[in-house]
Amino acid sequence: MREILTGVNIDIQQGEFFVLLGKSGSGKSTLLNLISGIDLADDGEICVNDTNITHLNDRQLTLFRREHIGIVFQFFNLIPTLTVLENVTLPLELRGVSPREGARRALALLERVGLEHRAETFPDKLSGGEQQRVAIARALAHEPDLVLADEPTGNLDEETGQQVLGLLLELTRDAGKTLVMATHNPEIVPLADRVCRIHDGKLMVTAHDFHAVKELIL
Repeated sequence: MREILTGVNIDIQQGEFFVLLGKSGSGKSTLLNLISGIDLADDGEICVNDTNITHLNDRQLTLFRREHIGIVFQFFNLIPTLTVLENVTLPLELRGVSPREGARRALALLERVGLEHRAETFPDKLSGGEQQRVAIARALAHEPDLVLADEPTGNLDEETGQQVLGLLLELTRDAGKTLVMATHNPEIVPLADRVCRIHDGKLMVTAHDFHAVKELIL
């Protein structure tokens, strides 16, 4: 059996923008999946706010994510058979929010990301940057306490990636949400409140200095 992560011990503060740096295959995505309860740890405990999610069963984990966690993926993961508006309202629908209220909240978020005019469009008619903006709106629609972003700019060109990153930071900071982002891009370091590097399954360094971290991951 291969150990992906070992001896990881971190405490992420509410409202913090926390960045996990590391090369591909270093365990960044695994750690995000553990925090969200998508993957289960072989040992140790994971607490989100006052809930120890390692004690929850599959159904409880699903409900917990639905209430408290928003996820932004590298490859968008929009549902192709749903319109932009329907993709964003889906998390609200799953929580029992009325269709009228769900549409109101979703349209307000789409306006924030500059896509209210594409509400009735299907994802395959959008650019990559537009799809990621929809994915951000969807992740924030149910007002989660914690937003997990797994290489959210990794499938975008540099200019579009910067725009999407700025939008994600703006929306999460305005709402006072905690944002944990996995990336191999050192350019994000100056924007973070705190940075950790994953190497050989361990959190090797905590840093704020861009040049120091860049030297460590290149």
